[in-house]
Amino acid sequence: MSCPIGCYDCCMKCLGGVPYCSLVATLLCFSGIALFCGCGHQALTEMERLIERYFARNLQDYSTLAYLIQYFQYVIYFLASFFFLYCIVLLAEGFYTTSATKQTFGEFRSTLCGRCLSSTFILITYLLVVVWLLVFAFSALPVYFFYNMDTTCHTITVLTEKNPASINQLCIDARQYGLLPWNALPGKACGMTLSTVCTTREFRLTYDLYIATFAGAGITLLALLTYMVSTTYNFALLRYLGRKGVGTRC
Repeated sequence: MSCPIGCYDCCMKCLGGVPYCSLVATLLCFSGIALFCGCGHQALTEMERLIERYFARNLQDYSTLAYLIQYFQYVIYFLASFFFLYCIVLLAEGFYTTSATKQTFGEFRSTLCGRCLSSTFILITYLLVVVWLLVFAFSALPVYFFYNMDTTCHTITVLTEKNPASINQLCIDARQYGLLPWNALPGKACGMTLSTVCTTREFRLTYDLYIATFAGAGITLLALLTYMVSTTYNFALLRYLGRKGVGTRC
């Protein structure tokens, strides 16, 4: 399409047609989901190794945990694919309904289908925000577990110099967190054994991965909230155009 005005003015008008709110939300969503899915998948794998090596002796004790970890990893694959497609769709919807596009390319028709589509996106995004709030809270649980474990190890290190006999009373019981059944043996690590576990590669790597997973869940939640604002504004814009008589047919 030829541009009758200067190249600079044409480029500025094209840039003015970009839905920046939706674009920022898309970038946030991509980065958040990449962190959550990538680090979460690896964190689950490392956690299974940690439980298997230091908290359980028999395969039957952690077979249920291993099954759940495998299940959650499949869920992660689905989440990565779903959010990638959904973010692309929301970004496209943002390009369609932005008022800057209307100013750049002239009057467009505010159709009934367009308004229905925007209201549908609002409802879906709202439901995703509610669901992702639960995911965000759930992703904090392993961080809490490893934080308690790291704090207990630090306490053991301090007490070793003052009262070595008391460190055996300090334990982390994986059964209390629902990671293992109550009949699992040993199911817990105490004293210097626990302190040794905290210095292993598996513990540090898993702890860092769960922190990154939690951060990814928070970034994704922020992206969904930004999408809610964007889609609500887009819906309000289409309703306004419909009332002004800028097309109503589908």
